[in-house]
Parts: sequence; structure tokens; C-alpha cells
Amino acid sequence: MNNTWVKYGSYFVLIVLLQGLVINNIEVNAYLNPMIYPIMILMLPFELNAIITMLVALVLGVSVDAFSNTFGLHASSALLVGYLRPILLNLIKPRDGYVTTLLPSIHDMGKLWFLIYASSIVLIHHLWFFTVEVFRFDLFFHILWQTVASAFFSIALIVIFQYIFYKSSKK
Repeated sequence: MNNTWVKYGSYFVLIVLLQGLVINNIEVNAYLNPMIYPIMILMLPFELNAIITMLVALVLGVSVDAFSNTFGLHASSALLVGYLRPILLNLIKPRDGYVTTLLPSIHDMGKLWFLIYASSIVLIHHLWFFTVEVFRFDLFFHILWQTVASAFFSIALIVIFQYIFYKSSKK
């Protein structure tokens, strides 16, 4: 158990630094704003308590906000997906339920399941982020286009990150 928390702590620091120092400085155009830090919320164990999930999401969001000078945008977006994660996991639960020794990763749960899971979380995250950032409903289509374009790019980066850093939990 202790080894697991060290591993998650290391991933947490790596992801926050990667997001804050590298990915925040990638500027392709006005519509692409990649964010990989939601992978930390995605990869939390299935059986993790909702309160702890939200606490991890809040600390993660505040950490990214510190690098980004966004004053709570990342924190509120991360907190929202931390809150909705158990609900989404329940909606896409396999027939036999989740095996607690497995992680919600592309290797353990399969490509289709992971893409549905990651896409849902990232789209919700990005839609909230860009809606609160712009906060003008007359720019609805701008927000929608920015959400979809950034989410597509973010999901691609998250899948690449999965293949590079995560290994299968199956023995």
C-alpha cells in the first residue's frame, strides 16, 4: 500500500511539472489548449473514496493553477471531474463489476473502455474550463470548438502517456 502512494505521488509531481513547464507553453493556435493533468484523476484506483478523489483533484487543480496563473479555473474543473468520476465509472461499469486489483488504464480495461472513460472525463473537464474562462454565452460555438479541439489533442496526449508510463496490472 505504501509503495502505491509513493508511485502515485511520483506521477502527481511528474504530471504537474509536465503540465506546468512543458504543455502550458505549447501554443499551436487559439483553439488548442492541451491539458494532460486529468490523467491523474483518471488513473486513481476504482475503490478510492469519492471524498479522497475530490481532495486529490483539488490539490491537483490548485497545483496546475499555480503554474498557469488561472486563479482556480483548473481547480474547479478538476474538482468537477473528481466529483463526477464515481458516477461515470458506475455508468460504464462492466457487467461483472470492477476488479479492484486493476487500474482504469488502457492496458487493464481495454482501448474502447478507456477511450469512452477518458473522453467523457476530458470533455466535461474542458467544457467546464472553457465555459468558465470565457463566461460569455454569445461565444457558445467558440467555446464548443475550443473544447472539442483541445479535448481531442489532450486525449491523444493522454493515450500516448498511457503507453509510455503505465504497464498492465494483469499478472
